[in-house]
Amino acid sequence: MSAMFRSLSGINYRLWFGGALVSNIGTWMQRTAQDWIVLTMLTDNDAVAVGITMALQLGPQLLLVPWSGLIADRFDRRKLLMLTQSLMAALGVALGLMVLFGVAELWHVYAFAFALGVVSAIDAPARQAFVSELVSEKDLPNAVSLNSASFNAARLVGPAVAGVLTVAVGAGWVFLINAITFAATFVSLALLRRDKLRVSERAPREPGQLLEGFRYVAKRPDIIAIMVAVFIVGTFGLNFAIFTATMARVEFDHGAGEFGLLSSVLAIGSVTGALLSARREKPRMLILFSAAAAFGVSCAISAVMPTFTTFALALILVGFSSITFMTTANSMVQTTTEPVMRGRVMALYMAIFMGGTPIGAPVVGWVSNEFGPRWALGVGAASGILAALVGVVWMVVSNDLRVHRHPTRRIRFVISHSMGRLGRADAAAELALDETVARKA
Repeated sequence: MSAMFRSLSGINYRLWFGGALVSNIGTWMQRTAQDWIVLTMLTDNDAVAVGITMALQLGPQLLLVPWSGLIADRFDRRKLLMLTQSLMAALGVALGLMVLFGVAELWHVYAFAFALGVVSAIDAPARQAFVSELVSEKDLPNAVSLNSASFNAARLVGPAVAGVLTVAVGAGWVFLINAITFAATFVSLALLRRDKLRVSERAPREPGQLLEGFRYVAKRPDIIAIMVAVFIVGTFGLNFAIFTATMARVEFDHGAGEFGLLSSVLAIGSVTGALLSARREKPRMLILFSAAAAFGVSCAISAVMPTFTTFALALILVGFSSITFMTTANSMVQTTTEPVMRGRVMALYMAIFMGGTPIGAPVVGWVSNEFGPRWALGVGAASGILAALVGVVWMVVSNDLRVHRHPTRRIRFVISHSMGRLGRADAAAELALDETVARKA
């Protein structure tokens, strides 16, 4: 099997990957239908309402971080995921029936989003940490990247299907179909070969464990730098539902089908980026912060595209750079964290990654309402550039970025990619600039 798909050589990861792919398609269908009914059925193209819905769904990640991480480290993750998947399916059925019977109001969607967010807050760190039980430590970065590829491959299919079904039979059926897809993950978890699981050490039942994740991260400046960059981009940059919905509806005057198409086009770049990440043996800081800069530039390009077609094409670059950034950050945090701490650290990571949405989504929605969707994309562009600057500052402070004067009178910037407290140097990249050219500039 090729290096890109090496994690699929194990039976447990194949089962997990297949079930997750089906479930992710349903998840993207539901997200698309939910944002669309809020924007067009329950409000009059109110981007702030879409932002509030996103905030309610993702906010619990931030509020529950001390408990969700400890739960992931203390309990059987397989059984925990079976419980959370069942609860999310039940919530999908409830909202789907309300929409079908025409009784759904905006506050119902808000309540559903918050309830789903609470369950997801428990599900997310357990899901992230569970991957390490399915593959070897060496294949963990590959498995993380393939998970991203699965999630974004589903984005190719889910939104487009949701757009067609919303027009053809209504959004209510989309929610019900999503509820059914959770069965795929449930079945895959039930079929796993338990004798092949790499069950990590459980967190002890003793005082102080609830805050141990915070203390652990506080001693890791490399993880702190990653999380700061992730917070900036996650809060103000990764509001794709607002970007695509408002650009499709307000800027280009298109409907649900075109909105779903934009999400699918975005996923083309995301899948490509995730698969390229899967080829790399180790994640690197230089790739992480370069991807942040590329995300900022691609958002700026998207903001000035004059037509629906050119905007859609620019979204491929947005998807590619954003998923490279997210996958690299996720892999670096997971692979450099001690197994017994992985659930709590990943809970903190997910809280920072998604918990900033209650701040960013309403702000971006307000910018879109007041100044137009293109300016909202400008906010996303600024977030990528700022995250890249955080990386430059961290590399300078940590002495990972140094300037040397070479004997041949060339200035040489040396960037070494450290792995924090593990003390490993992954690689070194050198960029040489002729001193005379630098002086002219």
